Amino acid sequence: MVSKKLPAAIHLGLAAIFPLLLAALVHGSGSDKPKPAVNSASRQTSPADAEREAVAQRFVDQSLATWQTRLDLKDWNIKVNLVRPSALEPKTLGNIHWDLNTKEATIGVLSAYDYTLPTPAMLDDMEFTVVHELIHLHLASLPHTDASRMPEEHAVNEIARALLGLAKH
Repeated sequence: MVSKKLPAAIHLGLAAIFPLLLAALVHGSGSDKPKPAVNSASRQTSPADAEREAVAQRFVDQSLATWQTRLDLKDWNIKVNLVRPSALEPKTLGNIHWDLNTKEATIGVLSAYDYTLPTPAMLDDMEFTVVHELIHLHLASLPHTDASRMPEEHAVNEIARALLGLAKH
């Protein structure tokens, strides 16, 4: 049965993908998505850079609202901030910090100041990061170990790619 409603399709898709997620967590393999080039050199920001950052912030705020609803996380108080590389782990483009008791979370997404991708590609990548971090939030109550970190990242990347692909059709 195929639903024409995206939320129902997403729920069905998550239900279909969940066994794969568990298998990936147990057996995990593969590599993470290639990372876009990041501008690590400190430089003066221009008005165009500031406008690109403002556009990016509006975009990630809208992406959060859209995907928070689609992923049925409406009962969470979630914020998204554009952050500099020093606020992220090396070789990452985002992170999430949550409190399961208060259902509050903050997503950090690499700032537009630090991307060298063209704006459309940067925004696509930022949306991927928001979805990726929201999927982590769904998995927050599961046990996490150093051994499960890489398989979980791989599985979360694959689920995020699948969800974004479904949303584009």
